[in-house]
Amino acid sequence: MSSVYYDYSTFSDGRTFTEIYQNFNQLENLNIIEKLWGSYYYYMGNDLFATGLLFFLTHELFYFGRCLPWAIIDRIPYFRRWKIQDEKIPSDIEQWECLKSVLTSHFLVEAFPIWFFHPLCQKIGISYQVPFPKLPDMLLQWAVFFVLEDTWHYWFHRGLHYGVFYKYIHKQHHRYAAPFGLAAEYAHPIEVALLGLGTVGIPIVWCLITGNLHLFTVSIWIILRLFQAVDSHSGYEFPWSLHNFLPFWAGADHHDEHHHYFIGGYSSSFRWWDYVLGTEAGPKGKKLREDRYKKQI
Repeated sequence: MSSVYYDYSTFSDGRTFTEIYQNFNQLENLNIIEKLWGSYYYYMGNDLFATGLLFFLTHELFYFGRCLPWAIIDRIPYFRRWKIQDEKIPSDIEQWECLKSVLTSHFLVEAFPIWFFHPLCQKIGISYQVPFPKLPDMLLQWAVFFVLEDTWHYWFHRGLHYGVFYKYIHKQHHRYAAPFGLAAEYAHPIEVALLGLGTVGIPIVWCLITGNLHLFTVSIWIILRLFQAVDSHSGYEFPWSLHNFLPFWAGADHHDEHHHYFIGGYSSSFRWWDYVLGTEAGPKGKKLREDRYKKQI
């Protein structure tokens, strides 16, 4: 029986998911998401398998689910006015080749460690029980994860642009000078593991230091990070794009210039590392560096 909840004394015998949900629905201290979460773990009956399946399906559904709208937009001429490199539309063949490579990576590189995540959670104290932590606690953790992951990504991504690291590892990701959503995880297995460690490893370190982290928080963090990665590779700049309202947010224009010019623009979510260290890509970055230099002389 699952350890997702501490007291099943009021539960009736339930075999279907609906019957199990009715048991959790009696618990007034749980919200609907917590009830669904608890019902899922109880229904699966094996917490290790439940976590592995949950994280694998979450990754696949939200990654490809977020890629699909961009793939459709690429086929609709109306949206070309917002395409950053409007002369470079990914062909069906490019999309298909990219899809096959990404799927291979998901099943041969990422699937294996996902199935061992639950024992790690138990060992270091990542909770998966209901109820969940309070929303302010989760908001704080998501904000910290975004900032720390961006730092990790900047330095390791920048390192992958040097010499043999670029030639034998990172060059694969730069096959597409005009990125598209599906290409977000088109990368060498070593790069997938190295940069992916920033996404998964930072919450692990957070838990080791604070002893306070929930698996639901981690799952939502991964979804947010997937959306950020796919959107930054979309190749589209809209008037309603997030960086137009949050100037420090990187967005598609920031990462598109990185693919276009191959150097600069190494951050994932924010612009401040590239701004402070003078590594912004493209003509705007060049002009900014020149203006800084003129002020110094």
